[in-house]
Amino acid sequence: MRKPGLLFALMTTAGLASACGPGPGAAPCPAIAQATAVSVTVSASYAPRVAALHIKACQDGECTEGDVELHPGSASIDQGCTPEGVCSATASPDGTKFANLFLQTLTESPMSVTASATAPDGSPLPVQTLDFRPWGDYPFGEQCGRFITASVLLDAHGLHEQS
Repeated sequence: MRKPGLLFALMTTAGLASACGPGPGAAPCPAIAQATAVSVTVSASYAPRVAALHIKACQDGECTEGDVELHPGSASIDQGCTPEGVCSATASPDGTKFANLFLQTLTESPMSVTASATAPDGSPLPVQTLDFRPWGDYPFGEQCGRFITASVLLDAHGLHEQS
């Protein structure tokens, strides 16, 4: 599905559609900016064991690290569409937690992410590392630009690339 990064990009901006593209008849592009960040989701089954999270991301010879703020996660619940084509959804807590580590730049070159978590009692949880390649896509069409996403999932078995 690969939607967490796109959802994050949409949440970090306030603008709606503005016209772009090659002249008349071009599809409108949302006025949103690319978020240069690694997004981390803590699985619902592992989230109760994680009280604090420190992330380190290295790419192209540069590393960024820091303690990240964990937020409650949610899932979108489809509420259907009206006959006029207006559709809606609502968010429902799903037991996950999520955080973002903001970077200076984000490319599609290989990246290493390390997660160091702390349990509610203050004890350290196993350090997890994942080497992967962020991916790019054109969610609004090629005329609207390429979005690069780096999303990982942390669970009791380690870090996994989130799709």
